[in-house]
Amino acid sequence: MHRAPTRPSSRGLAALAALALPLALSGCGSDEPETGSPTSEEPTAIEITVEDGTITPKGDRIEVGVGEEVTFTVTSDAAGQVHVHSTPETSFSYEEGTTEETLTFERPGVVEVEAHDPDQLIVQLEVS
Repeated sequence: MHRAPTRPSSRGLAALAALALPLALSGCGSDEPETGSPTSEEPTAIEITVEDGTITPKGDRIEVGVGEEVTFTVTSDAAGQVHVHSTPETSFSYEEGTTEETLTFERPGVVEVEAHDPDQLIVQLEVS
């Protein structure tokens, strides 16, 4: 014996729709980057000026994200060096004129960026 197909009730259709909607949406694209993937955001830019033995900024605190690029642009009237007390510690030299250096910080915490000639704290990066 052959039975004619039955139509689902409206309550049954609503239940099916409730189950299908999250599945359909999970295949849609997202504006959020995947965890661990690089973002397309611009790097944090830090402008450092060295003129007549004076360095600016003077100890500003700047928030940056773990894994975020930070670009230091040093405009100077003499050659020198910037020390970055991160893990691992690093430093970069700059020449008279404009020098650019991009770094990435992988550990959260406060990173002091300083000069030793003259001895001065330039910025503190709050990496989180």
